[in-house]
Amino acid sequence: MKIEINLNANIDICELIEKVKRFSLSVAREIEEDVASIRERDPAARSNAEVLLLYPGLHAVIAHRIAHFLYKRGNYFIARAVSQMARNITGIEIHPAAKIGKRLFIDHGSAVVIGETAEVGDDCTIYQGVTLGGTGKHTGKRHPTIGNNVMIGAGAKVLGPIKVGDNSKIAAGAVVLKDIPANSTAVGIPAKVVRMKNMRCESLDQVNIPDPVAQELNMLKKRIAELEEKVK
Repeated sequence: MKIEINLNANIDICELIEKVKRFSLSVAREIEEDVASIRERDPAARSNAEVLLLYPGLHAVIAHRIAHFLYKRGNYFIARAVSQMARNITGIEIHPAAKIGKRLFIDHGSAVVIGETAEVGDDCTIYQGVTLGGTGKHTGKRHPTIGNNVMIGAGAKVLGPIKVGDNSKIAAGAVVLKDIPANSTAVGIPAKVVRMKNMRCESLDQVNIPDPVAQELNMLKKRIAELEEKVK
């Protein structure tokens, strides 16, 4: 009886092992960056071990990197299985096809949903209840593209193939249906853009956000005062 050895199969296995090794090292470096970034942004984080072991937002991002790696290589079912397992554990659903940048911080991440064609840049912060979803009216590119250093407040919904520019803020509870320029803040339902200084937004909080309604009222009061002066 002859036993034939397929050398090509052995070579393919070695190549696969090498790819997995490189991917694992890459993920390890990104996890280290993620932990350091979360420590900087979350005053409640007391140690690296606490962030690594107890932060579901970080676990969801790590699982997504694995699922995305599999998805890009055509392993769609396994990728979705990893994605759904992470959803069941963390309460955060990220489609394996979504493109996620470096140092994403999903804080208090329950009920976060990131759709299939969504793209998220580097150094973004997303709070609980956020949806980066579709409107049901589009095909192809159906989900938002989020720039770098963007903060999306709790419960905000960013819907459709729109773009949110770098260094912008989406206020808690806002519903964003149109493009948001860079260095801006979007507030309300539907969200209205409030122009900010043409500078990077260093303070990623959900409290110190301008109220566009109050700003409009102040402008009207000022205009009325000017007209009254002219009448006099």
